[in-house]
Amino acid sequence: MIELHQLLMFMAAGWLLNLTPGPDVFYMLSHAARQGWRAGLVASAGITAGCMVHVTAAALGVGALLAASATAFSVLKWLGAAYLLWMGVQMLRSKNNSKLMAPADNAPGLTETGSSLARIFWGGFWTNVLNPKVAIFFLAFIPQFIAADYAHKSLAFAALGLLFNLNAIPVNMLWVWMGAGMARRAGWLCKRLHWLDRTAGAMFIGFGLKLALTDKPGA
Repeated sequence: MIELHQLLMFMAAGWLLNLTPGPDVFYMLSHAARQGWRAGLVASAGITAGCMVHVTAAALGVGALLAASATAFSVLKWLGAAYLLWMGVQMLRSKNNSKLMAPADNAPGLTETGSSLARIFWGGFWTNVLNPKVAIFFLAFIPQFIAADYAHKSLAFAALGLLFNLNAIPVNMLWVWMGAGMARRAGWLCKRLHWLDRTAGAMFIGFGLKLALTDKPGA
C-alpha cells in the first residue's frame, strides 16, 4: 500500500501540520492552562474523536460529497462558523474561573467533575466535526499516499486516517503540557484567567469569521 519512506514522510507531514496553531490547538491550550492537564487531555480526546468522524466520512465518500457539492459544504461551513463564534462569545462573557484550578502545589485539573470534563470533550468534538475544512483536508492529503492501482482505496484511506490521528497524539500532548505548564509556573495566571478566556474567545471568533468567509475549495 505504501513504502517505508512514504510512510515516514506521511508521519513527518502529520507532525508539522498538527504543530500549526488553529481552533483545535487553542481549544486544548486554553483548557489546559485554565483547568490543568486533565482538562487538556480530555479536550485532546474530543478533538481526536472528531477527526475520526472526518476520516470515516471521507473513507465512505461523504468527504467527496462535501468537495463536490457547494450546498453541502456551505451548510457545514455555516454550522461550524456559528459554533466557533458562539464559543468565542461565551469565552468573552465568562467570569474569572480561578476556582476551577487546583492550588499551585497540587496537580492541576484533579478537581474537575465528570460533567465538566464531558462538556470539554464534546466541545472539542464539535469544534472539529463542524469544520468542513478538516474533511476537505483529509480528502486532499491522504490520497497522495495511496497507490493509484491499489484495489482497496477506502480501506487504505481509513488506515492512513487512523495513523494520522494516532500520530497526532504526541503533538497534542505537547500542546497540553505547554498549557498546563502555564498554569503551574505562572502564578499571576490564576488572577488573570478572564484575560486568557478573552484572548481565546477572540481567537475563536476570528476562526469563525475566517471559516464563514472561506470559499468552497476549487470554486
